[in-house]
Amino acid sequence: MQPSRSRIARRVFGAAILLILLVHFQPMPRAEDRDRPAAPKAAEGKLILHDHWALQSSSKVDAAGEVISTPTFVARGWHDATVPTTVVAALVNDKTLPDPFFAMNLRQFPGVTYPIGANFSNIAMKADSPYAVPWWYRTLFSLPASYAGRTVWLNFKGVNYRANIWLNGKQIADSDHVAGAWRTYEFNVTDAVKVGTENVLAVQVFAPTENDLAITFVDWNPAPPDKNMGLWREVYLTTSGPVALRYPTVVSKLNPPANDSAQLTVTALLKNAADHPVKGKLKGRITNIIQSKLEVRDFDQEVELAANEQKDVVFAPEQFEQLVVSHPQLWWPAQMGEPHLYWLDLEFELDGAVSDQSHTEFGIREITSDLNSIGGRLFHVNGKNILIRGGGWTPDMLLREEPQRLRDEFRYVRDMGLNTIRLEGKLETEDFFNLADEQGILVMAGWCCCDFWERWPRWKPQDYDIAKESLRDQIYRLHSHPSLLVWLNGSDNPPPPDVEQMYLDVEKQLLWPNPVVSSATGKATTVTGASGVKMTGPYEYVAPKYWEEDTPQGESDRKQCNPGGCGGAYGFNTETSMGPAVPPIESIRAMVGNKHLWPIDDVWNFHAGGGEFKNIHVFSEALEKRYGKSDSAEDFAAKSQLQTYEGVRAMYEAYSRNKYAATGVIQWMLNNAWPSMIWHLYDYYLRPGGGYFGAKLAMEPLHPLYGYDDNSIWVVSSQYKDAKGLKLSTKIFNLDMTEKFSHEDSLDAPADGTAKIFTLPDVQGLSPVYFLVLHLTDSTGKQLGSNFYWLSTSAERLNWKKSTWWTTPTASFADYTALPQLPKVKLHIRSYTEKRGPDSVTRVTLENPGRSLAFFVRLKLTKSQNGEEILPVVWEDNYISLLPGEKREVTAMYRTSELGTKKPEVEVSGWNVE
Repeated sequence: MQPSRSRIARRVFGAAILLILLVHFQPMPRAEDRDRPAAPKAAEGKLILHDHWALQSSSKVDAAGEVISTPTFVARGWHDATVPTTVVAALVNDKTLPDPFFAMNLRQFPGVTYPIGANFSNIAMKADSPYAVPWWYRTLFSLPASYAGRTVWLNFKGVNYRANIWLNGKQIADSDHVAGAWRTYEFNVTDAVKVGTENVLAVQVFAPTENDLAITFVDWNPAPPDKNMGLWREVYLTTSGPVALRYPTVVSKLNPPANDSAQLTVTALLKNAADHPVKGKLKGRITNIIQSKLEVRDFDQEVELAANEQKDVVFAPEQFEQLVVSHPQLWWPAQMGEPHLYWLDLEFELDGAVSDQSHTEFGIREITSDLNSIGGRLFHVNGKNILIRGGGWTPDMLLREEPQRLRDEFRYVRDMGLNTIRLEGKLETEDFFNLADEQGILVMAGWCCCDFWERWPRWKPQDYDIAKESLRDQIYRLHSHPSLLVWLNGSDNPPPPDVEQMYLDVEKQLLWPNPVVSSATGKATTVTGASGVKMTGPYEYVAPKYWEEDTPQGESDRKQCNPGGCGGAYGFNTETSMGPAVPPIESIRAMVGNKHLWPIDDVWNFHAGGGEFKNIHVFSEALEKRYGKSDSAEDFAAKSQLQTYEGVRAMYEAYSRNKYAATGVIQWMLNNAWPSMIWHLYDYYLRPGGGYFGAKLAMEPLHPLYGYDDNSIWVVSSQYKDAKGLKLSTKIFNLDMTEKFSHEDSLDAPADGTAKIFTLPDVQGLSPVYFLVLHLTDSTGKQLGSNFYWLSTSAERLNWKKSTWWTTPTASFADYTALPQLPKVKLHIRSYTEKRGPDSVTRVTLENPGRSLAFFVRLKLTKSQNGEEILPVVWEDNYISLLPGEKREVTAMYRTSELGTKKPEVEVSGWNVE
């Protein structure tokens, strides 16, 4: 859970070097908002307006904005708030409204009248809703003396949806111009602010309508009744001289496969706040640390700006030889190497003084894509192929920002071995993208589906303007980040030709350095042709063999799937899953409460999805037919972890096995916006379940796997170096642990390769449920990869002819109902805990002394015996099975602060563990 030693050393050395640079170059220190301050203060030139806001409905306020934004106005009876916050989030925070995430509390909120499972973004808000009228945000702040004589800029990083803005009794913007959830706004307020006295900012915010380019959660979860209206992103002030410097960016071009030279293009936006022309010099410095040595590249150019002009200034390598870098240190996704970052410092000098300056980090890398032989889009990082294996991200349902939670979720992403996060319309914070850059996680970004963003025939002229400016603001914000993989101009549908061309023009103008895809679907356009991706589902439960049995050649039987075929492991599937992800029992209890714990009822279903996914009956019926009827919530939850583990593992394994006919897969989803029964790899409470560990196993660097389609055994390498002299052990056991088959192979695993090792023979005398055990070792016997399958002699068959866009039904199910016949096992368990910096590591040794299998053993850490579970926690492995006599050590890492004064205790449970 800590950064690597090399990264720490680099940062320590880098800090020392930066002090030297400050003497010579004096760039402004980087303004990071990683940990939100307790009160408004000027930090590194940035005054964050976080605390001391007041919030009230306009229905309870008679005064106008020019009065509310003065010190004499008294905000009596207003709600206390911090910003960023939506209106409902603030009301939940101050206990005006109860916890919307528990049971069906949300349905009791005023304004929640839309049908359960409906997409509220497409439904008009009722006139009697508390949020059908605008709400006021108001705050008081003082400027430091250093702001005197400077140009002062007021920034809003996210307003949903329209706003009128007043400062010190003066309106500085109106709702005709402040419109668009994905716009960012910066206002020159030099003439409106005061130094040495109190300032008052008042913002009147209007909720989005069903005809606005706003924010939607589609069918993922319900929506709050305010449609997330409010100041939902950061508000702050900065200063500069007459000219401000914004969006410093470095775009790199390489010469793969050698990659021994990089051509860098540096660009930044300059904004002249003066009412007269100016002429100055933009200076730049690129800094790198190579083996504890400093490498510096300086460059500059004269720039002229007309009165109030904004201009993108470009340094091209053709004109500046300093920007041609020999033998660069490259930024790689974590799976492929080190995500190395350089420093870029820029300053604009005017009349011998620094008007503005910036310090940022960037990576030298190049991402390209092309179509493979079956039309799938294959991505390349620095000239090397990469199989995209990721998950779909969502923010909190109330758009609340929690910096520590964000870091915890990135730890989970890295721990599972995922290399990509997809953002469907939910374009995250700077903190998010900085983490992705630092940790080597790729990001797919683009617009969302299923609301006004894709209702192009209904767009009015202002909607085109808002869409264009929204894209411009987001591309400016994102194009400097090396983690960005691709931008999608549409989601469930590509935009019409005029809108697509409008988007492409913006992307070209702003030097977007990465591939652009028309949509997340297989629908071609007349502007850019084939997308090279497919959005074919499934989203509902499918049997594990689905992913390998569906092939491009089978499309004639599967006409009900989406363009691009069904969801099988070929091409690039932008969103898909094996269906619901019922969490462990502790999360179910926290979600629905004891009164609704069992049987499954409307409260459970309320925590499913929308549209076709308003309940989990398809998953539940498969669970009963495969594992037997459940008699309690605990039994149902335990069996659900089994079914989700095998389903998620099968999906990722199939795409890995079939690379590079398969080029990418995005699990729908990675996480949830609220406590949910569907679509996640870890739940809202950050509790990893079966799906998490099935995914983690499937993505281990050297991985043996079983082909459900043809009983074949494969070895897949997800690392970018050869592995030689390996040995693969394959064994089959009956339910009573009688060994029925044993086989050993010697092999090499080429970098990023796949190899079919052999096909299992027809083994006679198998029990109805049997077990396949795979172990991959190096020449010394050290285990490098493993797998454990429970299989059935009852063939599982899919009914392809009844496929829909969301699922393919199972015609006959595997039968695992004999699993309860496993004899009870008592494990030997030992553990000890050690501290590692801010973290603690608990090491658990498990030994199975009996003659029976210990099946699907779950480990859990609590704060003292029978105490609260320690979360988040990074388990080395979990939901594991131990053969007779087998002994394993498993580690768990977590923040020591989570313990408080308690001692960690290990709880062990399992299918047949006493």
